[in-house]
Amino acid sequence: MVEHYVYRIAQPVWLLKRLHTRVVKTLNNKSSSVPSKSSMSHDLQKDKDLLSRLDHRDWLAPNEVSKLFVKISEPELVLSAFRKVSQRKDYKPTEALYSIIIEKLALARMLDAIEDVLRLAKSENCSLSDEFFYRLIKICINVFKHPEKAIEVLQEMPDFRCWPSVKTFNCVLNMLVCEKQYDVIHEIYLSASQLGVKVDTCTFNILLKGLCKVGKLDSAFALLSELPKQGCRPNTTTYSTIMHGLCKHNKLEEAFVLLDRMETEGCYPDTVTFNILISGLCKQERIDEAKMLLYKMQLKGCAPNSGSYQALLHGLLNCGNFVEAKDFMVLMVSKGIHPSFLSYKMVIDGLCRHTPSYEVDWLLKQMVQQGFIPRKGTWKVVLENMSLTMNCVECRMILQDIDINRGEVSRFPGFQSEVC
Repeated sequence: MVEHYVYRIAQPVWLLKRLHTRVVKTLNNKSSSVPSKSSMSHDLQKDKDLLSRLDHRDWLAPNEVSKLFVKISEPELVLSAFRKVSQRKDYKPTEALYSIIIEKLALARMLDAIEDVLRLAKSENCSLSDEFFYRLIKICINVFKHPEKAIEVLQEMPDFRCWPSVKTFNCVLNMLVCEKQYDVIHEIYLSASQLGVKVDTCTFNILLKGLCKVGKLDSAFALLSELPKQGCRPNTTTYSTIMHGLCKHNKLEEAFVLLDRMETEGCYPDTVTFNILISGLCKQERIDEAKMLLYKMQLKGCAPNSGSYQALLHGLLNCGNFVEAKDFMVLMVSKGIHPSFLSYKMVIDGLCRHTPSYEVDWLLKQMVQQGFIPRKGTWKVVLENMSLTMNCVECRMILQDIDINRGEVSRFPGFQSEVC
């Protein structure tokens, strides 16, 4: 019996020591990565030396100029260098150079400077490709979070003698759906013919996603029927998008009807399709049906992925089946699939509160091995669980062992936050 208690007491201590070592290493790595003032001044001088090469009268090859701009690190000096090279009569800026400059200015969050560079490119009648504008639109969306500028770039492409591809067009359309700018989506869609874009199935999938997000499921089905008239064939993503909307609005039976329809029309579901339906079943606490669907998808040639198992695990947790959830996590780990941090937290919390005698050592060890740090709330419920099976003297031994009464646990990151 004593050996059993000693074993249980040792587990939190072992985990805390391991966490502390990891935190110290992280802090040391961060401190060593901070650049010094001397290195920054050295980089600035190096940039100026590179910039002086543009004053030479020697002929400059395009690849030489590109390499020079790649080496310049200071954004302001990039602009100065660009002005110098643009004034040379023996060199005309190329698309490669414009790409390098815009990427560097984007990293410095200099949107106005990018607009100046584009105006210069237009005045120079520089021919830029669709791929260039595609990357620029992605920069406007992901770096500057500026959907209006992305639309502006799309509409100005013909001014550069470049017509957008359907990939570039769909990128802007998808951005509008993600930004919930539903009023603008239809207007941009109607501009496809003016921009010379022939819409494809992906275009309609994006429109369907927007309709499902706002709950216009009848309009989504109407658009689904419109696809063949536009010369487009629905694909797996088309049906999965509508199924996701149906499940979101608690119309699970209609989602399964659509599953039968897509198979009848020769379009077969993939893992994403089944994950949507498994999540829908779990949302309605139909766990047994979700398990059966996980099995059936394998019979249909679809291998479950981490999303499949995670969806079912969350269903078990939300239904309070904590013991079964823990066993399911063991199965996941055996298949090389790692549960999420929230899953570990919910299982440990549920087992400790509802099954006091249940051992959680495996969960704690696996959690740390996966790279997660148990927080203060997790340790608290573990200790409370241990106190139910030990007398008060033994509980005090545990608390003293991890120095929680003296506040020394604050050295560990998991104890610095409140219960979470």
